[in-house]
Amino acid sequence: MQADALVNAYIDLNLLLLVGAGIWLGLRRLLTRHGLGHAFLPQLQLLNRLTVLMAVSPLLALAFTTWVVAHPPNISDLLVSQYLQGRVNLSASHFESIIGLREDLVRNLMTQQAFWARSLVLLLAVGAAFCTLHIVSSVLRLRNSLRSAFMWKQIGRVQLRISDTASVAYSTRSLFTFYVVLPSNLLNDARDLRLTVAHELQHFRQRDIECEFLLETLRPLLFWNPAFYLWRSEVRTLREFACDQALMARPHFDARAYCECLIRACAMAAQDRIFFTRRSPAVSLVDRRETRRSATLQQRILTVTARPSPTDHTLSWALLSGLLVGAVLATTMVMQRPSDWSHDRLMLSTIVNLERMASRDTTGVSIVQPSFVVTLD
Repeated sequence: MQADALVNAYIDLNLLLLVGAGIWLGLRRLLTRHGLGHAFLPQLQLLNRLTVLMAVSPLLALAFTTWVVAHPPNISDLLVSQYLQGRVNLSASHFESIIGLREDLVRNLMTQQAFWARSLVLLLAVGAAFCTLHIVSSVLRLRNSLRSAFMWKQIGRVQLRISDTASVAYSTRSLFTFYVVLPSNLLNDARDLRLTVAHELQHFRQRDIECEFLLETLRPLLFWNPAFYLWRSEVRTLREFACDQALMARPHFDARAYCECLIRACAMAAQDRIFFTRRSPAVSLVDRRETRRSATLQQRILTVTARPSPTDHTLSWALLSGLLVGAVLATTMVMQRPSDWSHDRLMLSTIVNLERMASRDTTGVSIVQPSFVVTLD
């Protein structure tokens, strides 16, 4: 595999994330207007699928262009075609420089001749290394927390552990084992203990731990991209709303007791600085934002107490999921590298050369042609 192909795949991943974040924000507004904005579980499932798809899309595109079609239709060739039809009001040289920005970027990054290219690669490497070290330290901290916690019960592959240092319950997993770590003070309240365990087990059912693993894996690659943090924030917010909503859908579930449990968990977490020590990848009962901003906790409580929609929108969500998956794949394809020797590009190159020759001839005439001043006595 060529190094420039990896660089292009990295660029594709970042561009696709920017496009995906914009599409998702627009979709959220559309869903809210049509009464589907409070269906959080289908939204979370859709967002998780898109996260996995966008993470593997550059690799799928690389495999597709390597073994299936070397040069699929792409946006660069479409723009060249529009220019040749006279629909772009730019000079040929200027237009060629614009559509060649990506190739110039890749070329400079590969050759490392320009100072800015060396500086950019250095910054990306340092940032990726820092994020990797942060993730490793978080994983080690999580591992130590699990080891120090006392195993209370085991149900199948799920272990319930009691911790004297944890201020809020959280869940994580290894390759074959699922862990739910509970603060020791929960043993004094049987109702809060039951509600907390139900909440953390719901995270396992929603595959939230696996999605958190994926997001943490992508962070060293996308740490500089603001769309990544927006996307991660959307995933983390939706997972809590979806979990709360799924619990409320159970028969005879006490919504008031659950809300009181959330409030007490936030109060305990805000008093203990240990909660603010990063342990990742894990999913907690309450998030850090809920201890800093009461609006987030308020929104969760409103979600718990909201009436569920009586209409079944399964077909609508399936159709929407198919459309978004198709849009992501199509966007991935059109962002691929253009063909170097297509007919349209040869035509554009010919026009550029003619423009340069005309400009050179005009300049040469203006320089060589003498000027005479005739005076009549």
